[in-house]
Amino acid sequence: MKRLTTHVLDTASGKPGSNIRIELFSINKNKEKQLVKTLITNADGRTDEPLLEGDTFSHGVWELRFHVGDYFSDSTRSKQDSVAFLDEIPIVFGISDDSHYHVPLLASPWSYSTYRGS
Repeated sequence: MKRLTTHVLDTASGKPGSNIRIELFSINKNKEKQLVKTLITNADGRTDEPLLEGDTFSHGVWELRFHVGDYFSDSTRSKQDSVAFLDEIPIVFGISDDSHYHVPLLASPWSYSTYRGS
């Protein structure tokens, strides 16, 4: 059951974070990043497929980059505001065994948290 999944919860509205672009990068020993996959969250705040599974799943260091700026722009910025407080949220984590890794993002326009879920 080795796979990597994620989802986004908008803690300010209490709803799933839909239509948010997520990029997955692998990070090598020299700390160089390589884009592996780009996905968009669905209406449930989840991706329609796992980020990694089966042969694409491997141990190492990874980064999920959540592009939340556009998602929060309509609800939190006035016409005069030029930039969002949070635009991209990077989460760097390690995969060290062949189990299910679930890395959710709980976000508002002003804060975020994550954990290893199940």
